[in-house]
Amino acid sequence: MLRRHGIEENRQYALGLARAFGGAIIFAFPLLMTMEMWWLGFYMDRLRLAIFLLTALPLLVGLSYYAGFEDTFRWRDDLMDALSAYAVGFIAVVAVLTLMSIITLDQTWREIVGKITLLVVPASMGATLARSQLGGAKSAESEQRERQASYAGELFLMMAGALFVAFNVAPTEEMILIAYMMTEWHTLALAVASLVMLHAFVYTVGFGGQEDYPGSFFSVLLRFTIVGYAIALLVSLYVLWTFGRTDAIGIIEIAKITIVLGFPGALGAALARLVL
Repeated sequence: MLRRHGIEENRQYALGLARAFGGAIIFAFPLLMTMEMWWLGFYMDRLRLAIFLLTALPLLVGLSYYAGFEDTFRWRDDLMDALSAYAVGFIAVVAVLTLMSIITLDQTWREIVGKITLLVVPASMGATLARSQLGGAKSAESEQRERQASYAGELFLMMAGALFVAFNVAPTEEMILIAYMMTEWHTLALAVASLVMLHAFVYTVGFGGQEDYPGSFFSVLLRFTIVGYAIALLVSLYVLWTFGRTDAIGIIEIAKITIVLGFPGALGAALARLVL
């Protein structure tokens, strides 16, 4: 009986890993085929790259708690899941980049390691979210965790969603071009539109997974929507700094680029609360 139970546990874990590989490839595929990501991995500051890789670990631990690719019961389980997601993301990225001849043996190790390291983070996020997005059944405990997420937990999920979506478009030159073409009035209008979109998607228009919080409209607007948008802006600024997009430009230009990237960031924050 115990042996049969152990075999079933191993089978479920193997299925979870298989979904994790699928999630890693699906979620990271747009970035795997983005030329800016290949070049960033080659020339971006190594300290910023290391900081980004390290700060992703607590993010993966938190995602494992709410929506990991297997059930967890202790923080050490979530840590092991996060490290497993890193490993899955690494293998998936190496396999795809090698298959598409983006990394080859005649390249320098600095270039190869940079390309892989930068792409491991979105791939590992995809691996962690594979169960919630690719059809794996959630346990009652996991669903209860999501329903009963604390205020800090709600904001964490918004931050994770903002990071994932912002990361997909931040490396592109279009972010800088859009900010350059926009006037101050365009920038202000985009910030307001981002706030309205975030609030409407999560609390108003009736999408599946929409939240229903007690309290007045202004209470929800202040505690969740405005704070959530502020988180999306901070995440956008951090990603832009990581990629060197804030170097050698003025504070007004930084603010405009941050608000431009904050638009997809706010969309990611909204979607995180709807789908996780």
